[in-house]
Amino acid sequence: MTPTNSPAPESPLPTASALASKAHDFRLRMAVIDCETDAALDMTRDRHGRTVHADAAAAARAHRDKAALEAYTTHLAPHAEALLDAARLALDELPPARHLTGWRAVLDGLESSAAEIRRALDRPAVPGSPAERAQHAALWPHLTAWADHSPIASNLADQRNGQHHKAPLTEEEQQLWTDRARAAQTRGALELAESWYAADGQPITLAYLVEDDDSTVVALRGDPGVPGWQVIGHFAHEYEAGKALPAPVPPGVLRSDISRFNRPAPAPELSLQDLIRDVVEGHSAGDASNALLGAVQRGYAAGPMVRLQELLETSGQFASALETVHGRQIAARLSALGRQIEFLTREVEEAAEDLGVTVAVLPPHRTPVLRTRPRPAVDTTPPAPPPRASMTARHR
Repeated sequence: MTPTNSPAPESPLPTASALASKAHDFRLRMAVIDCETDAALDMTRDRHGRTVHADAAAAARAHRDKAALEAYTTHLAPHAEALLDAARLALDELPPARHLTGWRAVLDGLESSAAEIRRALDRPAVPGSPAERAQHAALWPHLTAWADHSPIASNLADQRNGQHHKAPLTEEEQQLWTDRARAAQTRGALELAESWYAADGQPITLAYLVEDDDSTVVALRGDPGVPGWQVIGHFAHEYEAGKALPAPVPPGVLRSDISRFNRPAPAPELSLQDLIRDVVEGHSAGDASNALLGAVQRGYAAGPMVRLQELLETSGQFASALETVHGRQIAARLSALGRQIEFLTREVEEAAEDLGVTVAVLPPHRTPVLRTRPRPAVDTTPPAPPPRASMTARHR
């Protein structure tokens, strides 16, 4: 019997593009499984995100683990080793760059995960048993490693068959177009459209060079926010540019330990709408005070204002991690906004505490209004309708 993780001896070896396509199919299936699992887990939580049906949540995760292993068996098990081999060959041919060490570590990790999955497939537990559930749960991190990081292996495998960029401009033409693009940037007529990194680690940006109500797609190499960038090509449209320019490599991540398939359980939180409703429905100063304190609460179940500050700080880290001049400028702006939110949070907290020590309730003359009119008693005569306005008869 031919093992499920090896191609048949007589079958031709798949191309790098076919291997990358298999990995892509696996990632698509994992994305569907992830969405289905999120929907199932949402049904096990209350309105604040707390799990209230633990057995149903465990069943949803067990179903997820089994479906993920089936997806790997279908799409990747016969091809994982070949994909990694093609990726390593391509990696060895790339020019030196900062990201290559990290990519090599990713391939090593994928190889280790593939070996763990292969051992489990060779020795499956009894179907439907607790041992099978435990086996599938232990494989989940290895399956998500492939779902998260196989784009790097796929991209490397495709790089070997991809086009190798040859500068379409002579040195004289390149300098001429660079001067035109810099002049356009000075007058605000260079509109950036898209950017990516090439395999050598250099950023490439597509831009529209606008001159005399006409625009040309130009490709820039380097950071457009600092002197030193150059135009490496001009094209009639973006599709033509995409065929001629170096292919994009997978972008980086803000935090290396983050996985879309292994998100931490959401912390319970109150929405601003809930807090506003608590104030509207409250009667005493303490009710409004507690709502305000909920908005500025810190820690595990942080309030909306604290979450907003975290969002600004994280977005600032992202902008700084772009390693561009504009990114660093925006990071500084977000940092300043974060400090303002922190100051405002403290002010709201002090105001909430002052309101809390105000021993007061709403005065009784603020009487509620009935939303429905009382129905008349059964034995009462309904009021007479108002007289209809007299109308002059119309004659033809």
